[in-house]
Amino acid sequence: MSVAAPARTTPSAKNPSNEMSELLARRLRSETEGDVLFDAMSRGRYATDASIYQIMPVGVLVPKSERDIATALDIARDMKIPVLPRGGGTSQCGQTTGTALVIDNSKYYRNIRSVDVAGRTAVVEPGLVLDHLNAELKKHGLWYPVDVSTSAQATLGGMAGNNSCGSRSIAYGNMVHNVQGISAWLADGSSVDFGPVPDLDARGAEIAAFVQDLAEQHRPEIEANWPRVMRRVAGYNLDIFNNQSERPYTADNSVNLAHLLVGAEGTLAYTKTLTLRLSELPRAKVLGVVNFPTFRAAMEAAQHIVKLGPTAVELVDRTMIELSLANPAFRPTIETALIGKPAAILLVEFAGEQKEPLLPKLRQLVELMGDLGLPGSVVEMPDDARQKNLWEVRKAGLNIMMSLKGDGKPVSFIEDCAVPLEHLADYTDALTEVFARHGTRGTWYAHASVGTLHVRPILDMRRGDSAKMRAIAEEAAALVRKYKGAYSGEHGDGLCRGEWIEWQFGPKLNDAFRAIKTKLDPDGLFNPGKIIDPPKMDDGSLFRFPPPEAPRPYKTTDLKTRLDWSAWDVQNDPVTEETTAPGTGGDSTGGFAKAVEMCNNNGHCRKFDAGTMCPSYRVTRDEQHLTRGRANSLRLALSGQLGPDAFTGAGMYETMDLCVGCKGCKRDCPTGVDMARMKIEFLSHYKARHGHTLKDRLIARLPDYAAAASRLPWLLNLRDTLPGAAWLSEKLFGFSAKRSLPQWRSDTFWRQTGSLNLAGRDETIAAAKAGGKAAVLFVDTFNGTFESENAVAALRVLQAAGYTVHSVAKDDGHYCCGRTYLAGGMVEEAKAKAGTLIDALLPLAEAGVAVVGLEPSCLLTLRDEALVMGLGPKAGVVAKQALLFEEFLAREAKAERFAIAFKPAPAPILLHGHCHQKAFGAVAPIIDVLKLIPGAAPELIESSCCGMAGSFGYEASHYAVSMQMAEAALLPAIRQRPDAIVVADGTSCRHQIADGAARDAIHVAKLLAGLLP
Repeated sequence: MSVAAPARTTPSAKNPSNEMSELLARRLRSETEGDVLFDAMSRGRYATDASIYQIMPVGVLVPKSERDIATALDIARDMKIPVLPRGGGTSQCGQTTGTALVIDNSKYYRNIRSVDVAGRTAVVEPGLVLDHLNAELKKHGLWYPVDVSTSAQATLGGMAGNNSCGSRSIAYGNMVHNVQGISAWLADGSSVDFGPVPDLDARGAEIAAFVQDLAEQHRPEIEANWPRVMRRVAGYNLDIFNNQSERPYTADNSVNLAHLLVGAEGTLAYTKTLTLRLSELPRAKVLGVVNFPTFRAAMEAAQHIVKLGPTAVELVDRTMIELSLANPAFRPTIETALIGKPAAILLVEFAGEQKEPLLPKLRQLVELMGDLGLPGSVVEMPDDARQKNLWEVRKAGLNIMMSLKGDGKPVSFIEDCAVPLEHLADYTDALTEVFARHGTRGTWYAHASVGTLHVRPILDMRRGDSAKMRAIAEEAAALVRKYKGAYSGEHGDGLCRGEWIEWQFGPKLNDAFRAIKTKLDPDGLFNPGKIIDPPKMDDGSLFRFPPPEAPRPYKTTDLKTRLDWSAWDVQNDPVTEETTAPGTGGDSTGGFAKAVEMCNNNGHCRKFDAGTMCPSYRVTRDEQHLTRGRANSLRLALSGQLGPDAFTGAGMYETMDLCVGCKGCKRDCPTGVDMARMKIEFLSHYKARHGHTLKDRLIARLPDYAAAASRLPWLLNLRDTLPGAAWLSEKLFGFSAKRSLPQWRSDTFWRQTGSLNLAGRDETIAAAKAGGKAAVLFVDTFNGTFESENAVAALRVLQAAGYTVHSVAKDDGHYCCGRTYLAGGMVEEAKAKAGTLIDALLPLAEAGVAVVGLEPSCLLTLRDEALVMGLGPKAGVVAKQALLFEEFLAREAKAERFAIAFKPAPAPILLHGHCHQKAFGAVAPIIDVLKLIPGAAPELIESSCCGMAGSFGYEASHYAVSMQMAEAALLPAIRQRPDAIVVADGTSCRHQIADGAARDAIHVAKLLAGLLP
C-alpha cells in the first residue's frame, strides 16, 4: 500500500524537545485567547499544503485577535521557536510547511478594516479570503483584480506572501503591482508601516536606506541577471530601487518599501494589515474560445492574440479537456466550448464598460484566426452565465489535473516557468521532448497571455521518481535560460524552488538576499528554510510520500476494508494514460488509502458561496472539520504516523463526527474525494472496536421495527406531547429535546395498498416489454411510514399519466436500502438489506422497468454504496434503472411520454435541493419538472446542507451545529419568502424547515398531485 512520510524537520530548523513544545503550548493557552492545537493529529493537518512536501509543525495557534498574534510572536522569540504564518494553506511549493509554530490567520483574523471608495483602497487583515473581499467591494463597483484561480480559498496575506498573479495579470498586474502598503511586525516585536519611501517612519526609512544601498552595490548584477518578464516572483524584490525610467511595480515611478515584503513568503516580517489598491469592476465581458488542432498552434497564436488587447488568454489542454468531460460537474460546461476534439483551447476575454463595444473584439478574434489559417475555430460567448461557468472549469484546472487516478500524479516543481511569448511554442515543444526522454508527459494549462504555462510532469513519487524530477528540473532550467525567462513565474519559491534562486540571480544577488533577511530577521524567527538556506528540492525526507529507500519508523495500518475501493488501487502509465489494477480489490488498505490520497490539499473545500461542500467547515471554520482536514487525518492514521490505533481512536472519531455525509465533496471536489463513503468505512472499523450505542441501534434498525411501531403511534408520539418526555429521551438516547421527532401513524403506505390499484410484478414487466409505460415505485421507510401521503401522491401522478405501477413489498413489511445501517457503520447489515431489495427489483430492472424512488438518500444508495458492498453485477443492473421521481418524470417528459395539464400553482415555488440530489446532478431535473406547472418559475435556494442529514440534526450533540448550517442560507431564504410554496424532497430537510422556520415544506410529488386536473 502507499504510505505517507513521518514527522520531519527542515534542514535549517531545529526540532524543539517535547518539553519545550509543552511549555510553548502552556504559555499560549495562558497568555492568548486563541485556539491552541498541539496534539499530533491537529499538527498533522497543518503539516502539508498543496505541494509534495510534509513537515510536522511544532504546534498551531489560531489567533482571535491582533493581540494574540503579537503575544505569540513575543513568546516564540523568547523561546527561540520559529513562526510560520498561514492562510488557506493552498501554496504549491511548500511555503506553509515547516518545523515552526504555525499561526493560522484564516479563521478569525480576516476582517476588512476599511474601504476608501473614492481613493480606491482597502485595508484588510491577512486572513481575509479574496472572494469575500470582492463580494463586499462589488456593491461599490470595485474589485481587487489579482484574480487567482483559488480566489474562494486564497487569503490576501498568503497572496502577498507568494506575490500571486491571476488570470488577468496582463491587464492588472501581479500582487506586487496592487499592494500600496503593509503594516507588519518585525522579529524584535516592533511594528512598522511599509509603504512609499517618503512616508516611512524612522525604522522604515532605515530599512529602505539599507536595501537601497544593496541595490546600488549590485546594480550590474541586477541589470545582467534580473528576468525581463512580468512573471518573476523569486527571491526578494530588490529591483524596487533600480534607476530605470520606469519603476517595475508602481505607476508613478516611486519606490514603495511594502513591495519588499510581497513575495517574501513570510520570511521577513509578519503581516498585520495590507493596504490594497482597488480597480473599477468591469461591467461587461465577452469571451471567445479558440479551438486548435495542435498544441503548438495554440502556443504560436498567443503572441498574436494578445495584440488585440484582451484581459485574459488562458490555455486548457487536451488532458484537462478529457478530465473535465469525465467530471459530471464540469462536462455540460466544457462541451459548450468545444468544436470537435481540439488538442487545446484558448479562453480569450475582453472587458469594458459596456458589452456592445466589445462584440467587435470577438469579430476581430474570429478574423485573426482566419488569417492564421484556422477559420471557424472560435466559439463566441457573449452570455455572462456561460462565461462564468467556463471560467469555473478553468479555475479548477489544478484539481482537475490531480483527479488522475493511480500512483502517478502531475507533480509541481517546474510548473510556472515564464518565457517571452515569442518563444512560447519553442519552449513548450522542447519541454515536451524532455518529458518524453524521461518516460513521462506533462499536462498544460493557464496563462498563455504572459508566457506562464502551468505544466506538471506525471511522476510516481512513491516509487523513486525523485531522480527524474531532478533531471527534468535541470533540463527545464537550461531551456528557461536559453529563452531568457524566469524559473519561478507565479507560485513562489518555497521548498521546491528555493535552491534555484542562486541559479537564477547568481551568488552576489543571493548574498544580497541573505543580507536583507539578516537585517530584518537576524535570529531566523520567520519561516526558516525558505528563500535563504533552502533544502534541495528533491530531499526525500521532506516528501509527503517518501521514496522507497527512505526510513519509515512507523508501521502501516493493515485492515480489511468493508467497502470495495479497488477502483482507486490502480497504476497509470504516464505516456499511454492506461491504468492497470494490481488486484488487491476491496480486501486491503491499498485502494482505500489511495482514495484518501486523492486529496491534493489544494483546499477547494474551503469555500462558502457555492456548491454543497463542506457544510461543517462553513460553520466552524476549523481545519479539522474540512474535507481536506479529514483526508489528511485519515492519511496520517492509515500510514501509521499517528500510532498503531489512531485510525479507530477518539481523535479520528472527533474528526469524522461532523461529516454529515452530504456527498458534496463527491461532486464539488474536482479530485472526487468522497468523504461520505470514507466515513462509512471508518465507522465500520471504529464501531467494531468500540461497540454501538443504543442510539445507533435505534436509528439503524428503524426499518425493522417501523411496521410494529406504527400500530401504536399514540404511544410513541408521547415523546413530543408528554411533559418531560423529550428531556428524558435526550438523557437516555441522545435525541435533542429541542427537536420534534417524526410522528408515527397507523395509515402507512403499505396498509393502503389494497385501495391504490397497484399492478403486480408480472403485469408491470409485461407492460414494459410491450412498449407501454411502466414503473416500479420504491417506497422507502420514511415516506412510507411517516409521510405516506407522499408515496400515494407519487402513485397518483404516475397513474394519471398512464403508467402501470408496481411497488415491491413483503408480507412482513417493506424493503429497505440499508441507508440507516450505513449511517451507523453497520456495513454487513446494510449489505443484507440492500441485497434483499435488489433481488426483489432485479427482474423488473432486467426488463427495463424504471425503479422510481422518493427519498434521495435511499434511492441514490442504489446508485452509490450498493455498488461497492460486494453484491455483484446485479447491483449494477438495478442501479442503471434507479431514478428519483423527478428524474424519471423529467426523462419521460423529454421523450414526450409524460404529459399532464397541471393546474397553475397558487403561489411562487421555492426549491431546496437535497444534498444527494446536488451530488448526483438531480436538481436540474426537479426544476424541469416544476416548470411543467403552468406559469411556474421555480427559484432554487443557493444553500449547502440543511443541517439535518438523516439523524445528525436530531442528536443533542449536533443540534447547535445543525442549526448553524440551516441558518447559513436555507432558513433566512425561506423566511424572506413567506408567500412561497417550499418544495424539499428530503425527509430530514422538511423537518429542519418545520423546526427552524415554522413552515411546511412538501415533496414535489405531493405538489404535483395537488395540481392534477
